Amino acid sequence: MDYGTCGRKGDGTMYRETQIKLKPGQPKELLKTKLEKKYSVNIKEWKIVRESVDARNKKDIRLVYTVDFECDRKLKLKEVSEIKYELPEQGTEKLFHRPVIIGFGPCGMFASLILAEAGYSPLVFERGKEMEKRTADVDRFWKEGILDTESNVQFGEGGAGTFSDGKLTTGIKDFRIKKVLEEFVAAGAQPEILYKAKPHIGTDVLREVVVNIRNRIISLGGEIRFESRVTDFITDLQGRLTGVEVNSDGIINTQTVIAAVGHSARDTFAVMNGRGIPMEQKPFSIGVRVEHLQSMINESQYGSFADRLPAADYKLAYRCKNGRGVYTFCMCPGGEVVAAASSEGMMVTNGMSYAARDGRYANSALLVDVRTDDFDGDDVFAGVRFQEKYESFAYKLGGGYAPVQTTWGRFREDAVNAAAGNSENPNKVAGCLPAFVTEAYLEAMPALGRRLKGFDRDDTIMKAVETRSSSPVRILRDDSMQSDVIGLYPAGEGAGYAGGITSAAVDGIKAAEQIIQRYRKYDR
Repeated sequence: MDYGTCGRKGDGTMYRETQIKLKPGQPKELLKTKLEKKYSVNIKEWKIVRESVDARNKKDIRLVYTVDFECDRKLKLKEVSEIKYELPEQGTEKLFHRPVIIGFGPCGMFASLILAEAGYSPLVFERGKEMEKRTADVDRFWKEGILDTESNVQFGEGGAGTFSDGKLTTGIKDFRIKKVLEEFVAAGAQPEILYKAKPHIGTDVLREVVVNIRNRIISLGGEIRFESRVTDFITDLQGRLTGVEVNSDGIINTQTVIAAVGHSARDTFAVMNGRGIPMEQKPFSIGVRVEHLQSMINESQYGSFADRLPAADYKLAYRCKNGRGVYTFCMCPGGEVVAAASSEGMMVTNGMSYAARDGRYANSALLVDVRTDDFDGDDVFAGVRFQEKYESFAYKLGGGYAPVQTTWGRFREDAVNAAAGNSENPNKVAGCLPAFVTEAYLEAMPALGRRLKGFDRDDTIMKAVETRSSSPVRILRDDSMQSDVIGLYPAGEGAGYAGGITSAAVDGIKAAEQIIQRYRKYDR
């Protein structure tokens, strides 16, 4: 069965049925049986469009499906047609050089893929290493504490999302999402991501998928150069992009660049700012990773069905009395908290899980809004300095590249004692956070515990510090996705226009489309 498709292929009208329910453990083939019985038809073809879990009633949890199907007679139902992604028509302006993409995370990867599919021979510069070498560097960092500032959890083939959960959920609505998911499946991801309400790939599978996409781009005429950091942007007197400098040694001529640099490319932000590329401060979030037993989360979410369903997740949010938001982010069922630094002397945490999500613990970022007026300064890099300040605290308090940790019970007790002036040993996790975050946690945790039983248990583990939920700057662009520097297309999470693998990939596709619509194919 191909992600829910079965039976002989028909050539008639497809219909859509929603809210078809199965009990956990029932075979998906029952969906076809239910449809045939309901409408008294013979189904020729069917496929699952969406699968979600309805856990509102813990005593009667159901899997809920949306199904497209073709049958042997006309029905008075909504007809559906499959939307296929199509490349835009080529523009007319001459492209004198290959388009350049900076960064090979989700944004740069899908921008490159679209340009390669269209025959534009993209040239990619990725500061980090290819997957095989990057994985070895990351493993050495985790085991020995040896950081390679150019090859780590943040930098390298696949981007920061590679060493995460491979989560594909997104808040955006865009027809290009289907293209992204289909390309992931074609490259080796689980077919279920095409219909799961909360799709994920898992870091183990994603590493293979990324390499397969790289090889496809190369087979279509693209080129990817690793260990190649863009160190300058070259413009003419009219403010048009004419090239980029790579590794401070040699100019690559180009008139189009998609800057998909990622949210941690602080040195590249500085270079762009020095070249007068407009950018602004951007709010983000800061907090910790919270860790619970996965069995507890399963029980809280699914009750007696806990052993019959995959590892449960959650999404929680709370608005403090002062208006400050507290929310969970990048929740990783059955995963682990990992060190994710990219700068020397700074400690960052991230969540990671494998495709099976079968680890003992669940973890999630628990973040608090950081506003631009929280920054110390009005310049564009005040948010960057804010991140660096607390990452440095975490490094010093933890004694290196290992998360600083405590329990919620100890954190709460120490915070209360400190407020009363009775604390002789300040809490190290609290020492990695602004005071307003501690205050927000004290108010929010009991409320979140009422929404998810056990969330605020005293033994809940807190690991600091989480600072890289999004970029602290936004690189300005117009409706054509171009900067004031003509030919420069800031895109993705690092440019401040995406938040996660899927939205970054979609933004990369849109940037590539802009180049295709304006220029003719590059003719070598």
